[in-house]
Amino acid sequence: MNKEYLNVIAADDDEGNIIFFKNIFKGLKIGVKSQCFSGGEDLMKYLTSNGAIIPEIVFIKYDIPGKSCMECVEEIKSDSRFSNIVIAVYTDQISEIEIEEIFVSGANIFMRKPETYEGLKKSLTEIITINWQYHTSGLNKDNFIMKV
Repeated sequence: MNKEYLNVIAADDDEGNIIFFKNIFKGLKIGVKSQCFSGGEDLMKYLTSNGAIIPEIVFIKYDIPGKSCMECVEEIKSDSRFSNIVIAVYTDQISEIEIEEIFVSGANIFMRKPETYEGLKKSLTEIITINWQYHTSGLNKDNFIMKV
């Protein structure tokens, strides 16, 4: 698959976070087309709809309302249409046990949400850049995990 951009989805109920994500994605050297959803149910309704553009990366807030983050991760990972999606779960306060559960459920990336905009920009840039490398080189994403 050789495209000039990555399709990225962010699911977060905090409008401020969504604005930050969109601004950071726009400023990247790598082309990103993003869509945002405010809840897990909206995210899954879109992904399973006819004509949905299947993203390369999905960022999901850990404590998203409606359908939980873990339910979304498990549904995405159990559907063969979504086998190439990299899932990044993020939050600010979480235990190591919960982080382990996130990886066990099938997420590829855990990001502890930085407190500053610059920190968030650095983390998102790193995640997108590494995913772009996987995307353009045809590397196997099945065993890809990352903690930021």
